[in-house]
Amino acid sequence: MSESTTDTGLLDVVIVGAGVTGIHQLYRAREAGFSVRLLEAGTGVGGTWYWNRYPEARFDSERYTYGYLFSQELWEEWEWTEHYAGQPEIERYFNHVVDRFGLRSDILFGTRVGSAVYDEDRGTWTVTAEDGTTLRTRFLVAATGVLSVPFVPDIEGRADFRGEQHHTARWPRTPIDFTGRRVALVGTGSSGVQIVPAIADQVADLTVYQLKADWVTPLNNRPITAAEQARLKADFERIRATLDTSPSGFLHEINPQNGADVSAEERQEFYEKIWNSPGFTKLTEHYRDMTFNPVVNAEWCDFMAAKIRGIVADPETAEKLVPKDGGYGARRPPFGTGYFEAYNRPNVSLVSLPDDPILRITEDGIETGAGLREFDIIIWGTGYDFGTGALNRLGVRGAGGLPLKEYWADGPRTYLGVAAAGFPNLFFPGGPHGALGNNPRYAGDQVEFVHRALLHAREHGHDVIAVEPAAEKEWTDLMNSSDSMSIFQRSSYFYGANIPGKAVSQLLNPTGRWKLQELIREVEENDYATFDFSKARRRPA
Repeated sequence: MSESTTDTGLLDVVIVGAGVTGIHQLYRAREAGFSVRLLEAGTGVGGTWYWNRYPEARFDSERYTYGYLFSQELWEEWEWTEHYAGQPEIERYFNHVVDRFGLRSDILFGTRVGSAVYDEDRGTWTVTAEDGTTLRTRFLVAATGVLSVPFVPDIEGRADFRGEQHHTARWPRTPIDFTGRRVALVGTGSSGVQIVPAIADQVADLTVYQLKADWVTPLNNRPITAAEQARLKADFERIRATLDTSPSGFLHEINPQNGADVSAEERQEFYEKIWNSPGFTKLTEHYRDMTFNPVVNAEWCDFMAAKIRGIVADPETAEKLVPKDGGYGARRPPFGTGYFEAYNRPNVSLVSLPDDPILRITEDGIETGAGLREFDIIIWGTGYDFGTGALNRLGVRGAGGLPLKEYWADGPRTYLGVAAAGFPNLFFPGGPHGALGNNPRYAGDQVEFVHRALLHAREHGHDVIAVEPAAEKEWTDLMNSSDSMSIFQRSSYFYGANIPGKAVSQLLNPTGRWKLQELIREVEENDYATFDFSKARRRPA
């Protein structure tokens, strides 16, 4: 074990995960003078944007709504080249932030956490990594993210395949040469939609295995002009104020108009405008009643279906690409560039898994009822164990040795999506029950809340911060009883329904950002009454 990883003293804070949330928490801890270390399993920073480096991986949130707002100087000195930045640029940004603020010296790379055990008497956590690194800390912040643990379906024969296999969320740092290769892509979520057109002109042939069609709409990305750069820099204070209060976490303007209140001709003109609008504006700036008025939603879906049929030349393939099991917004919508157009290439084909399911993986390829197709590479774009996946793999044991994974067996139980009863001094900003929009903005609210709670404890001489069980129950019950406020189907990964054996439960915050911010204000104004601040029974050894 190297000298830099053997701090035997008691730290104030240990953070797990060097993604957007963990870096933010590290910055705040350093700024406040806390002794802190951040443990990162990878060899670099960026979290999702370190691990996901497949071809054409990129934001589908505008880059300036995703980055940090805690420094005007950082905002003004960093220039993004596109409205929706690609992975290499995103990774450079996070490295710039870490070096700009001198945070790298407090990050232990290649350090995957294997266990975190709470000592009730001393009010401390012992965090042990798989390489033997052990740190003791007063407070543990698990900034492990909701999109951290890739899911690969357990299909017979998968281990027997003699070619290459890659999950989009664990892409190798060395670029893969697709030239002349026979490639299978399993999964057509956001990652699959991005990767199809990115490799279609390189491969000998590409076969896409689709479990469910999604309402894919154009990302409509473009470079940021010099004039736009100047406006963005000049408007920092206004932009920050908007993003700090926006319910979606975007700069988008809410459309107050209902589709039912205008003529059919006006709606068609509006749909064309929305189709050509960028990214998530197709949800956030759509008619106010689009997500809950079935007539307007169905009409918008008919418009998109006509677009798909107009782009994809083969009618049979086009019909497979048109969703039949839910309206727009029922699942997290992907945004693509040239996705449907790729199916007009003679070397790209689509297999609808409900019609022709995978029977097994062989040494040479993928076998369905229609027969065996041979491949050199299989890409798994099959998503994540969303929300609780990473936290449940940290080996967390709270008061009385209670495993977090066991405590959450029937779904997460949290308070404000940031803490759990029975796990004192543990916080997980950016985890389950936190977001319903642009994740970094919601997680940023939680980071700042955690930071202020730590300052409060220090100022009042407290060692232990514990959530009151009644407060946890009230928040968790609110999350689980608010499905009607969410547009997502219970069959989506936002409920954990994609993971065999996982309890299907609410993993988002359907009440939205304003409710989260309102309760955070109430907690702080009431001197953290929903938490028990106390001194540890014994001093650390």
